[in-house]
Amino acid sequence: MNIQLGIYQIRSYKMNDKNALIKYANNNNISKNLRDSFPYPYTEREAQAWITAAIIQIPELNFVIANSNELIGGIGLMLQSDVYRFSAEIGYWIAEPFWGKGIASIALVALTKYAFNQFDLNRIFAGAFEGNGASMRVLEKSGFKLEGRLRNAVYKDNRFKDQLMYSILKEDLLEQ
Repeated sequence: MNIQLGIYQIRSYKMNDKNALIKYANNNNISKNLRDSFPYPYTEREAQAWITAAIIQIPELNFVIANSNELIGGIGLMLQSDVYRFSAEIGYWIAEPFWGKGIASIALVALTKYAFNQFDLNRIFAGAFEGNGASMRVLEKSGFKLEGRLRNAVYKDNRFKDQLMYSILKEDLLEQ
């Protein structure tokens, strides 16, 4: 998969993304706002395992955010099941040197459109940990609506935090 976003792109993972993934993902400022499954430190072993899993995944759900030179972040979907089968969770991260440039918002809008077109979805949602104002702004700028606050829903860095839940419906996207 490849979606051009001006000078950036969303594309499939490649084995040669490993060094950039280690370089940028091995950052506590990133991992502190993500699930524990995004480790810190982020080692060669984790990078190899992640890229291998992403490459063989069917359907393909995890992608690279890249500039013309290298991976600078990641974005992906988690399709839901059972009564939630028309929903997907979306997640993303951007390397710290690229923060504040609007890249996450552009990528989020593009992958959201892709997901609604590619899968039989009605709703895409994302959570932002309490204190992660940058991610909340990305979601709001991308058309996601705040649904609510899950009190003490996250246990990260030896303390409980609230999680703010955002979503966008297919009909919302059609209205934009």
